[in-house]
Amino acid sequence: MQKILNFPITKMVIGLALCLSIGLAGQSGTNKLLENTSLNKDSIELVSAWVLAILVLIIYKFLYGFYEKRKISELSTHNLAFNATAGILIGLILQSLIIYVMYLNKDFRIISVNRFSDVLSSLLFWVAAATTAEILFIGIVFRITEEKLGSWLALILFAIIFGALHFFTPNGNWVASFAIAMHAGFLLGAAYIYSRNLWFPIAIHFAWDFAQSRIFGATVNGTIMKSLLTTKIEGSKIITGGYFGPHGSLQGGLFCLIAGALIMRLSLKQHKIIRPYWRAGVN
Repeated sequence: MQKILNFPITKMVIGLALCLSIGLAGQSGTNKLLENTSLNKDSIELVSAWVLAILVLIIYKFLYGFYEKRKISELSTHNLAFNATAGILIGLILQSLIIYVMYLNKDFRIISVNRFSDVLSSLLFWVAAATTAEILFIGIVFRITEEKLGSWLALILFAIIFGALHFFTPNGNWVASFAIAMHAGFLLGAAYIYSRNLWFPIAIHFAWDFAQSRIFGATVNGTIMKSLLTTKIEGSKIITGGYFGPHGSLQGGLFCLIAGALIMRLSLKQHKIIRPYWRAGVN
């Protein structure tokens, strides 16, 4: 029984099941409670998103603290300012570079500039969404996989999973699969390896999504939201990302590949790479 409980897949399934079941139940209950209040739809979505994020964070911390009998250092606020600042800058710069390529290719045009206050409230929503996603995917799936298979194999597997999931969607194609694999799999996984802290990939994820949807007015998986810039994006799906938006573009994948490779180079220099279990004791 002890071996079964400590098996990596068992640890992932238990963590995902508890985080999602309790978190989504809390979110659903919050929505029902707030439906009868004077709060508007956006405010209700913001509150329920934070309820989900906080519940997932609490469950993760207590579950794996008890399960693995350790301090949950990956949620430490030590160096939080650096991790948050560096992550936000990386996310913003990468999205800006993607949009700049679209602009040079005449696929991106600004129609009007709106008030920043119109999108300010969505900042907190995207922080909550990024926190939930990275605790589940990086904190549970990637971290546990890396402990067993090592950093490189975990990165490759993580990227393949994200790429395959998006390739087999109705709007999937090889370009979008490659781009999303490099962003959600390789880059964010590399960010965790370097920092050994979840706040770094969370910050990258937040800045990336917020810039794409709320600053540049690009579609996110077919959805267009109110943004700082009202824009018109049209052209080759390879450059614009088509249905998926800029994060599904070819240049998006290449920029994330380069950024992830640079982060992994730093990790190698600082000896942060974990070896697979069968080579853990090999010099």
